[in-house]
Amino acid sequence: MTAVASSLVGGGFSLTNHFGHHVTDEDYRGRYVLVFFGFTHCRIVCPRALGKIATALATLGALRDRLQALYVTIDPERDTQDVMRRFIAAYPGFIGLTGSGAEIEAARKSFRVFVGEPLHEDDGYQLPHSAFTHLLDPAGRHVDHWSDILKPDEIAARLTRHLLG
Repeated sequence: MTAVASSLVGGGFSLTNHFGHHVTDEDYRGRYVLVFFGFTHCRIVCPRALGKIATALATLGALRDRLQALYVTIDPERDTQDVMRRFIAAYPGFIGLTGSGAEIEAARKSFRVFVGEPLHEDDGYQLPHSAFTHLLDPAGRHVDHWSDILKPDEIAARLTRHLLG
């Protein structure tokens, strides 16, 4: 990804973590930050992507301390702080972020995350959305992204290249 294209993605956010603390992008300066957007009721894409990322993170050893993984909801009405806390417990190393509709919308726009209209099904609902993982450097600049097709070892290799960079 080119520096010009990278500068178009990422930026400020002001949200609430799953512990109930207000956080901004500036709270994570000094560390690499992985950012993935999704929703807790997602049945396939989000659990698969978060599982791959968690597996990759577990292989990083001491490098893991240089990185924070964030899961940002696209469904703030349902994904309250309590819901995020319960959901994110299955994915070690992640911090879940939620907020008001306006706060989530601003974060989504900053990372150019697509969210479609809800699809109501007999057994629940789905929110079509883009499924990219974004990597920010310690200064908060977007340096990489990938879709959910990467395998955990490929994710770990990309992260290692950046962390050792």
